[in-house]
Amino acid sequence: MGRLFVVTLDGGRVYSCKHCKTHFAYANQIISKAFHSKHGKAYLFDKVVNVTVGEKEDRMMMTGMHTVVDIFCVGCGSIVGWKYEAAHEKSQQYKEGKFILERFKVLGPDGSTYVNQDIQAGGSDVEDA
Repeated sequence: MGRLFVVTLDGGRVYSCKHCKTHFAYANQIISKAFHSKHGKAYLFDKVVNVTVGEKEDRMMMTGMHTVVDIFCVGCGSIVGWKYEAAHEKSQQYKEGKFILERFKVLGPDGSTYVNQDIQAGGSDVEDA
């Protein structure tokens, strides 16, 4: 295995791994907080750092079929969300190349954790209107 380079995000409010505190993204880079996953709230980001990607796969989500890759923390290997590679419906193509961080799996900018008492079974990618 090669040398691990970890980017430290300085000078702002940062979302990070809840297990090892590796930085992922600045809070002001959230595109939308109106997403949900099977663990509760999820946030759409244009860019995240310190993640590796898994294998491409097609998933049927609440907003249609998408080609996605799971994303993993480079610090500890925990799955923290997914990246949209392709949207099969034209109305969803704005998601392509964007990242979802599941709020349940990250620390908020203030160090808080998210606990959802009403975890939904099944599906993900639900958007609030």
